Amino acid sequence: MNLLNALHLPLNTGVFYALPFLVALTIIVFIHELGHFLVARWCGVDVEAFSIGFGKEIFGWYDKHGTRWKVAWIPLGGYVKFRGDANAASLPDAEALERAKSDPGNFHGKSVWKRAAVVAAGPIANFILAIAIFSAAFMLVGSPVIEPRVDEIQPGSAAEQAGLQKGDLILSIDGSKISDFGDLQRAVVNRAGEELTLTLQRNGETREVKIVPQLKEEPDNFGGKVRMGLLGVKRNPQGPILYERMNPVQAVEAGAERTWFIVSSTFRYLGKLVTGRESADQLGGPIAMAKVAGDAASMGFWQFVNVIAFLSVSIGLLNLFPIPMLDGGHLVYYAIEAVRGKPVGEKAQEWGFRVGFSLVIMLMVLGTWNDLVRVATVWIGG
Repeated sequence: MNLLNALHLPLNTGVFYALPFLVALTIIVFIHELGHFLVARWCGVDVEAFSIGFGKEIFGWYDKHGTRWKVAWIPLGGYVKFRGDANAASLPDAEALERAKSDPGNFHGKSVWKRAAVVAAGPIANFILAIAIFSAAFMLVGSPVIEPRVDEIQPGSAAEQAGLQKGDLILSIDGSKISDFGDLQRAVVNRAGEELTLTLQRNGETREVKIVPQLKEEPDNFGGKVRMGLLGVKRNPQGPILYERMNPVQAVEAGAERTWFIVSSTFRYLGKLVTGRESADQLGGPIAMAKVAGDAASMGFWQFVNVIAFLSVSIGLLNLFPIPMLDGGHLVYYAIEAVRGKPVGEKAQEWGFRVGFSLVIMLMVLGTWNDLVRVATVWIGG
């Protein structure tokens, strides 16, 4: 089912891309903040506000515990505000620190372990959401299975250099089982230039070959290019695609594996970025995310919710980065507090927040700049 056609939205318009992105972001932010909220309640912390969006409130209400639930005008995030916070970033004010220990509902009066649990709950909730979505897809729709049999070898490719032949059935890479072409792509996409051991079956015989994926640029459907490792093999486009449904245990295991793959791929890319083997122009911003969400929504419900899962993992992981202002930055402060036996000083927290805010803004600007360059490329080229 095409969700955007069902809503009668015109293709290739701002609304076409913006609406699915805002829906996806709202779901992800709600689950993230709900993780903070639930663990805070379990730890006896009073939650003063639960906001979806920033800025002026559109509407809201109080629950029986006195929490103000609200929706604000700027739908690009959200927050929960605990008793004792000076602002939505959970920085304490000076007076709150003094009275925290005598105030049972004050977040900053709780043990360092409880505060860490509350902060970590947001990203963990994002990972749980992703696993739940992937698991539901594996149970209800099934996992596409395309036999990893070589039908075509591109001239000059890594596969040709390694001696692969048409009809070869790929069994494993570096000992990891390859069940379909999706496994094959995931195994090599971030390993360009690395020597891999490929086990294949040819004419009933099993053999091993060494192969080095080549770094190639492929269109990203956004006017730009994405660099990835490729073997240079193709499947038969007319070959059957089977969908194998999984039982709940298998589905959850596969959902966790898919979530971990996104996390590990991100770290692998960042490692190459730091060592200069990758370029920062591969980073995307809100325009790129809106494009992905819009395209997925145009393809169908399950494609869209899978994009929600992917973005949920990405946002959860980003929040765990050790940058002051993000959840990971708070966890670093709590780790220091656990070692020192006392909290990081107010001035250090304030300066850390400023540095963290600057880093987040820089990342957003870089991602948006890359998006605009891609858009300009499309306009100039088209």
